[in-house]
Amino acid sequence: MTPLTLYGCPGSGSAAVEMALHQASLAFELVRAASWEPGPGLDALRAINPLGQIPTLVLEDGSVLTESAAILMHLGLQHPASGLLPADASARAQAMRGLVFIAANCYAAISVGDYPERWTSATSKSACEAVRQAARAQLHRAWELFADQFPASPFLSGAQPGALDFLAVVVSKWSGSRAHLRQARPEFFAFLLRLEQHPAVAPVNQAHWPG
Repeated sequence: MTPLTLYGCPGSGSAAVEMALHQASLAFELVRAASWEPGPGLDALRAINPLGQIPTLVLEDGSVLTESAAILMHLGLQHPASGLLPADASARAQAMRGLVFIAANCYAAISVGDYPERWTSATSKSACEAVRQAARAQLHRAWELFADQFPASPFLSGAQPGALDFLAVVVSKWSGSRAHLRQARPEFFAFLLRLEQHPAVAPVNQAHWPG
C-alpha cells in the first residue's frame, strides 16, 4: 500500500479534497499539477487522468479516482467517523445530492464559461463571448437554486462542516460567484464567509487564497 497522492493546484477545486483529507486525518502527498501549468506535474497527471483535470486522487492501492464529488463521497463512505457525510441515511442522501448538484450544474457551467470555444461551432469572438455570458448566467442561477434547496443548519452537512460544505465554499470562491451571491442570496453569502473562518476550512482556504 502506498500513501494517498493528490494532484491539485493553489486556488483550485483541489482545496475541497484537501479539507476532506485533513478532516479524515489521512496522510497524503500533494503534487502540484494543473492543465494551465505545463511541466512534470501535468505530465504525471495526464499519465493517470488523460483529461488532465484536478483534483485527481490516487488511492492507497494505486487506483485513480477523479471527479470532486466522487472523491468526497468515497472519502466520506470509507471514513464514516470523519463526519464528511452525515450518519443519518436521509441527511447523507441529501448531502450526496448536493455534491452531485454542484458537480453537474456549477462545475458544468464553469467549464463552458472558461472554454466557450469548445461549446460552439462559431468562431467569432462575439459568438464565444455570448456563450461565456450565458454560462455565467446559468452558473449564477445554479447557485441561487442551491442556496434555496440546501439550508445550513448550522452547516450544510449538519452539526459540523463536511464534504458538501467543503465543495460549496471552494467552488463558489474560485468560480467567481461570491459577488452575485452577496446580492442575490445574502444569507447564503454570509454563511460562506462564516464557513471560511471555521478551523476545518480556514487553514486550507488561507493556503489557497492568501490575503
